[in-house]
Amino acid sequence: MDEEKRGDTRRHWGKSVASFLMVLLTMPLGHALMILMEKILSESALHYAGFAMGAVGLGIVIAGVFAKGDTRQTLCGLFGGLLYWTGWYEFLFQYYANRYGVMAEVVDGEVVTKPEYLIMPATFGLWVMVMTLYVFSTRTGCCFINWVQRRLRLDGAEKKKAQPVIRHSSIVTFMELIVMMWTCYIALMFCYDDNFLGERHPVTLGLGMVCMAGSVLMFRKQLRIGAWGANIRMAIAVVVVFWTPVEILGRMDFFKEFWVEPQEYAVEMICILAVFAALAVYLCVFAGKKRKA
Repeated sequence: MDEEKRGDTRRHWGKSVASFLMVLLTMPLGHALMILMEKILSESALHYAGFAMGAVGLGIVIAGVFAKGDTRQTLCGLFGGLLYWTGWYEFLFQYYANRYGVMAEVVDGEVVTKPEYLIMPATFGLWVMVMTLYVFSTRTGCCFINWVQRRLRLDGAEKKKAQPVIRHSSIVTFMELIVMMWTCYIALMFCYDDNFLGERHPVTLGLGMVCMAGSVLMFRKQLRIGAWGANIRMAIAVVVVFWTPVEILGRMDFFKEFWVEPQEYAVEMICILAVFAALAVYLCVFAGKKRKA
């Protein structure tokens, strides 16, 4: 959640597009990974593997604290955060949903929402707690949180607040990814719930439109960021917001979400994986060269 540097009027199309595509491709790949693990592993092995995945993700994030260079730290926060989210959030919710018999939401004989996602809104109170900390007691680079703090006239007291001893890009990236994905998932689950709104409610459609427009505006800000690490961190915010209307339109059958059936679309998924791997390797190599320079 980094603000772009003031005064930089250049547009960094290459960096921005590469960062956006790399982060964007993690979304279908993450869904596909979960589906394949569910099909290949037994139920008990699946949950052990999921827990191990979360632990490895956390380890990568912590290792990123000691990595040299802003870009490498950012990549550790991103990849570690994705494993953490999948292992200790989605798979852990899945375990308890299955253990206590939470039923999936079925429409016309088709599962539209899995049990683990149905119980995610129960974390709303925890989400409010985290956001309260960020808004009232933490100085961040998030443009939205900074805007809220200015409107609440809290920014004037920032100089009096205790600041962290060291700022680690790995931890910043990790928290940005987790909090933003958590926020969007909770919002979608409340919107999809017929007891609140429903998937075709105008508010749900409006949320998708606002997020689509917001992602475009955010990408315009991303174009102004010249540093690789900061550009990737901004790309995370852009992609998470952009993916919200993708989820809404996919649920309404505007297009085929082929990543939820990776075994049926192996060629497409392999192509996505190849492009993602190429971009990730390029960024890692670039970070290494920059550090040696």
